[in-house]
Amino acid sequence: MKMTNQEEKIGKLIEKQSVSFVGSIDENDFPCIKAMLPPCKREGLKYFYWHTNNASMKINQYKNNSKACVYFYDSQDIAGVTLTGTMEVLDDIEIKKEIWKNGFDRWYTGGMDGGDFIIIKFTAENGRYYHNLQKENFKIK
Repeated sequence: MKMTNQEEKIGKLIEKQSVSFVGSIDENDFPCIKAMLPPCKREGLKYFYWHTNNASMKINQYKNNSKACVYFYDSQDIAGVTLTGTMEVLDDIEIKKEIWKNGFDRWYTGGMDGGDFIIIKFTAENGRYYHNLQKENFKIK
């Protein structure tokens, strides 16, 4: 499927970032934002994957309420994109094998299948893109 010019611009913005902001909903229905590394895998603007610790507070939050958002911001270009959708917690060995890299065991006790290494997958439904003092809402297909 051919990407639109807007999707290409947003994709480039995302690829340039060294930090991503990931939002969840806590047990009191308040939003929580966490700075994370960029996604370790991305499929267009629809699917994003991060690796994290299974014991992380956000894992339980996503299990209890899958509503989520992600935000990417380019401070030099003064541009940003917010994506809203759902987050799922994946403990699938195939995706873990795909994402695992040598050296990860220093962050994840027990290695790839030791229980601490977990994948979160964001599925975007809507977006809001800000650039050149313009805002645009869009649907993710």
